[in-house]
Amino acid sequence: MGKIRQYRLEHAPGAVHKALAGSEPGTTVALEATANCYWSGRNRAGGTEASAGASPQVEADDGADQQNGRLDTHGLNQLQRNGVLPTVWIPSAPLRELRELTRTRIVLVGQRTRWKNRITATLAKYGLPASEYSDPYGKTARLEMNARLERLPEQTRWVSEQMVAQLDRLSEQIGQFEKRLEGLIEVTPPMPRLQSLPGVGVILAATIQLEIGQIGRFPSAEHLAAYAGTTPRVHSSGDRTYDGCTRSDVNSYLKWAFAEAANPVAVNHTRRPDQHVSQLYRRLRERKGHRKAIGAVSRLIKIRPPDRVGPGRRKRETVMTPFCGIAG
Repeated sequence: MGKIRQYRLEHAPGAVHKALAGSEPGTTVALEATANCYWSGRNRAGGTEASAGASPQVEADDGADQQNGRLDTHGLNQLQRNGVLPTVWIPSAPLRELRELTRTRIVLVGQRTRWKNRITATLAKYGLPASEYSDPYGKTARLEMNARLERLPEQTRWVSEQMVAQLDRLSEQIGQFEKRLEGLIEVTPPMPRLQSLPGVGVILAATIQLEIGQIGRFPSAEHLAAYAGTTPRVHSSGDRTYDGCTRSDVNSYLKWAFAEAANPVAVNHTRRPDQHVSQLYRRLRERKGHRKAIGAVSRLIKIRPPDRVGPGRRKRETVMTPFCGIAG
């Protein structure tokens, strides 16, 4: 039996490499899938192979009733030696770099939406009429927006003007992110196919590909749908089965991307009533409401080919795309 050593490592450059410097080539190292597992895996000693264990599943599989850092270490080691360590996929460094751009853009878009909602709520509190423009925050509607703000009380008007200025700044930053992405993302053969899906453009197609990474790690489209969080929980009791809410422990960025692609379907379902996605949205909205209808459309976009989401029915084919390239 090999020698067991247990000690605490300092979170500093070179600490992991120094600790594993004497390991034989091919030695496997189990890492807990935490926020710094990318850094730990990158700084391991040469010749070792890192495997990141999914933390909640490790805690369920190692059989320990109480959890802390030391028990987690023993659990990882035991599962690794038995060959049953549940692992997660570690993306490459170039992919992680590009993900920083797409993921931060998603955060900025979310902030912009919150500012818009707050401004809209402020205007509604004072009974101001809704905008006549399809995009009340666009450039063409700016004169109307300024006129509506002038009708607010003094302090509320000043606050609203600051919010509009912040909104403009966020839009400018999002444009900078998109311009930088367009210069770094190569349009690979699968990307036009993703863009043929409803609501998917160049930036959204790149976001989807970067979050998926290596498509071969998913055995089927249904597994991809579960990873993206569009598969509802299933509750069964006796002979009764019903669908619940979607899971929260999923890839939230990929879930957002497919929901973002499904939103234009909801907006334009009356203009394109013959499309299958429009019919699905309309049917489910009448029965279960807008929120569940959007979830169903986002899942359909994910597991059906582009020619299936439109009118007509062809042989089923799964959309499985590889990781997109990087310019330069």
